[in-house]
Amino acid sequence: MAKKPKKQQKPQQPGGTPATVALTAAGVDYTVHAYDHDPSHPSYGEEAAEAMGVSPERVFKTLIADVDGTLTVAVVPVAGSLDLKALAAAVGGKRAAMADPAHAERTTGYVRGGISPLGQRKKLPTVLDDSATAHPTICVSAGRRGLEVELAPSDLTTLTEAILAPIGRG
Repeated sequence: MAKKPKKQQKPQQPGGTPATVALTAAGVDYTVHAYDHDPSHPSYGEEAAEAMGVSPERVFKTLIADVDGTLTVAVVPVAGSLDLKALAAAVGGKRAAMADPAHAERTTGYVRGGISPLGQRKKLPTVLDDSATAHPTICVSAGRRGLEVELAPSDLTTLTEAILAPIGRG
């Protein structure tokens, strides 16, 4: 049985996560979706889609890859996987591999399963799968497990200075 998500608008309290703080500061329209995270679920992204009752094609996971020695953010639908060759090509690189999780956590300031493309500790090159533009809104991590933010793909692209490219594999 799917858990009923708790839906909230912009956080009223000062603070929030670095992602929601960045969105609020930018004046972007967004909705926060909170749900009870189940640590035994095999996929953070699929859990989010199920809990929110949203199509997995609209829920995007944030992955950190190493492209020729540079940490790079890849944002792809949870329904698929990341094409590392396509990611490298999108940023003009030759080779890409998934980053060491501990290095990704230290660099972004977020924990695995809660890494948001927004409000990261260090600004990293970002690539958003171009399938995002097929939807009026998409969901990405809001900066912790059990918390997603829904926003327009164009706002995510602008705020992260993302490149749009076909980096996802269905």
